[in-house]
Amino acid sequence: MTLDGVVQAPGGPEEDTSGGFEYGGWTVPYSDDLLWEVMSEQMKLPFELVLGRKTYEIFASYWPHHSEEWPGINQVKKYVASHKELKFEWENSLLLESDVAETIKKLKAEDGPKLQVYGSSNLAQTLLKHDLVDEFWLKIYPITLGKGKRLFAEGTIPAAFKLSTGKVSPSGVIIANYERQGEVKTGSF
Repeated sequence: MTLDGVVQAPGGPEEDTSGGFEYGGWTVPYSDDLLWEVMSEQMKLPFELVLGRKTYEIFASYWPHHSEEWPGINQVKKYVASHKELKFEWENSLLLESDVAETIKKLKAEDGPKLQVYGSSNLAQTLLKHDLVDEFWLKIYPITLGKGKRLFAEGTIPAAFKLSTGKVSPSGVIIANYERQGEVKTGSF
């Protein structure tokens, strides 16, 4: 995300132009070996994906044809939140048909692999609103865009997190992993 919290269209100009967004691909100039190393580690199996419709469509158009870049991705179960009907051609893709928050809560309670969410800013709002985020893997880029979809929008509940890992890439990207740490505590000086 950017310093001002924008997460829209990080990977390319045509990725998500909704709302007249014109800065698609803003992460590309900051790519470096450390960022690729961190992403490769986070993308290791076992896990299952939970994706919003737009992110699913982007992933489904790319990964089935480039699975050597993300071994095992085609076999991973992919849960998709969508208000629109979808035709699933990417194997192991399932529509989250009922109450998404309740379904995710049930999936988290099962004895299965971790659930990972990439992109999916609209879905992230639902997960944040219902306290369903256990951990954030943030990459904070040294740029502000002023407009665009934000990770922490209206409806985010108050919640405390603990930094579990922190690094800074050579290009100035802050890599910060935060784990859920209970309720917000307050005080005074």
